[in-house]
Amino acid sequence: MLKSHYFTDLIEAGCDEAGRGCLAGSVFAAAVILPVDYENALLNDSKKLTEKQRYALRTQIETDALAWAVGEVTADEIDKINILNASILAMHRALDGLKLRPQAVIVDGNRFKPYGTLPHETIVKGDAKFLSIAAASVLAKTYRDDYMNSLALQHPAYQWDVNKGYPTKAHRAAIEEHGISPFHRKTFKGVKEMLENEEQKV
Repeated sequence: MLKSHYFTDLIEAGCDEAGRGCLAGSVFAAAVILPVDYENALLNDSKKLTEKQRYALRTQIETDALAWAVGEVTADEIDKINILNASILAMHRALDGLKLRPQAVIVDGNRFKPYGTLPHETIVKGDAKFLSIAAASVLAKTYRDDYMNSLALQHPAYQWDVNKGYPTKAHRAAIEEHGISPFHRKTFKGVKEMLENEEQKV
């Protein structure tokens, strides 16, 4: 069973992001505040769950949470500030959206920037250790998947409904054949080279 909280006697928000390693699309993050002593035996790191489990848990999380919110940073913004800063900004935007103000923040991973004056703790593999981070990982993943599925309808050649923007062999081949879309991250390896090649041809 994952732990219910890290800080003692504080309203604690768990944060996680999805889509850092993708070649296309926004990076998403979620922030979740769960009730004290919350229990959910099914909740875990979203990468360890099936798609069906993630969407079922999303409904349950949104019902059970004291507050939850999702933040997004676009591909254009990622290119301007880099993916690490964009991931942290997405978490800050998610925290901004919470209807209940947290008193502390716990974050999956090892990098974060202070959110106001709130105490925070970064926790490596936190989505497999703390319920609120696991809940955030589920929300971030499912909302980003919904977004990539909608983009796939506009740009079917890249098969984003299948690869969600990650650098699969098929996605790379589609970039080679069709070039880049407005949603590709132009500073990322595999996209940047395509732009450079196009510039050399001009």
